[in-house]
Amino acid sequence: MRNIHIQRVFHAPREAVWSALTDRDALAAWLMPNDFEPRIGHRFTFRTDPAPGFDGVVHSEVLTIDPPRLLVLSWRGGGLDTTLRVELNPHVDGTLLVLRHEGFRGIRQLLPRIVLGIGWARLLRDKLPSQIK
Repeated sequence: MRNIHIQRVFHAPREAVWSALTDRDALAAWLMPNDFEPRIGHRFTFRTDPAPGFDGVVHSEVLTIDPPRLLVLSWRGGGLDTTLRVELNPHVDGTLLVLRHEGFRGIRQLLPRIVLGIGWARLLRDKLPSQIK
């Protein structure tokens, strides 16, 4: 499998989950410090601690935004040039979040894909819920 695909149900309205995904301060609290703005074409960065082969900066651009349903970002850094797609769908228990991190290429990106897959699962389980209000 070359892509990361995670689904998680949040017991909250779609608009509340959307806000946690698109408010700069909420995004910084559960993901990384950033200069995000929710508008197509906005280029921004996420910043974190450097790691081997990664300077700690993810360069991104808002590719698609359709509130409160869809957010698509480019995700470039540490040798990756990928796309992050987050969909929010109504669910009987609240909101179904579907995260797809796509575009990993070849064996050299196997370890980053595994690390990011584990990281996304942990962030969606442990960090994002605290920002959904």
